[in-house]
Amino acid sequence: MKALFPEIRPYMTTMLPVLDGHQLYVECSGTQSGIPVLVIHGGPGAGCSDKMRRFFDPERYNIIVFDQRGAGRSTPHASIEHNTPSHILDDIEVLRKHLGISRWVLFGGSFGATLALLYAQQFSKHVCGLILRGVFLGRQQDLDWLYKNGAGRFFPEEWQLFLEPLQSNDKANVIDQYYQILQGDNDLARVAAAKAWARWEAANSSFRPNQSSKDYFTATHVALALSCISSHYFKNKCFLDENQILDNIAKIADIPGHIVHGRYDMVCPPEQAYILSEHWPLAKLNIVREGGHSAFDNAMLDALICVTNDFAKQLGAPETEA
Repeated sequence: MKALFPEIRPYMTTMLPVLDGHQLYVECSGTQSGIPVLVIHGGPGAGCSDKMRRFFDPERYNIIVFDQRGAGRSTPHASIEHNTPSHILDDIEVLRKHLGISRWVLFGGSFGATLALLYAQQFSKHVCGLILRGVFLGRQQDLDWLYKNGAGRFFPEEWQLFLEPLQSNDKANVIDQYYQILQGDNDLARVAAAKAWARWEAANSSFRPNQSSKDYFTATHVALALSCISSHYFKNKCFLDENQILDNIAKIADIPGHIVHGRYDMVCPPEQAYILSEHWPLAKLNIVREGGHSAFDNAMLDALICVTNDFAKQLGAPETEA
């Protein structure tokens, strides 16, 4: 079973100005002349952790991590203004040009996988490969699974806790009700709702109960960004046409990809990964038997590091001696 690569420090960090008054936290680690890989976090609004740079051999990869608009260390914090997938794709292009990169690998999980697919479909000439984990296609049925009539049947006690901040007896429109609280003026209610939203996300993420994951997600700074930005996206159906990603899959037909998905992913059921692989012949699908949604489940972590090592070989970076 493979483990994360050892802790490393970035060789560069910066705040990158983009349009509409947003600034993005960006860091680069590993080897500057290595294979460029862009880490695209999920949520929306979850932000990056230091562990995310450790999925890659630092002697073979140039590891680029950034916090999307409103997330993590980017500013303004938790902002939903000018915050859509189109804005984020434009930001990624600004970042690519800023770093002088011609082509890169995209490493995206959950909503980060959504963004990686959207970027590759729009800017295919700049993508040499995709590594996707916990695929989220952004369809109505995918939202309904987590926020209406799916995951709550597996975690009924957590679902009741998730519903507690809502004042209405109408549970059919949970996302809209959360959005109203999170964009309201009552700061105490906003924080309570943010933590409940984040707790629900954490409860569904790991194959086994994981207190450190729950602590990370429910910390006020992370919870506010995650809940405000996610509810904004989900209220607007992720700003995507229904089935948009699958309808445009021909645009990435020539791009190689690896899809790693947990068999017991309760955030994004594996049907999404399977149907994506059926539409995308160059993608290799690995449904991990003891995996959940989290990249840090032991079996998921092992599978992802195997993929990053294999991709490095495919792209001409030989394995370094221990």
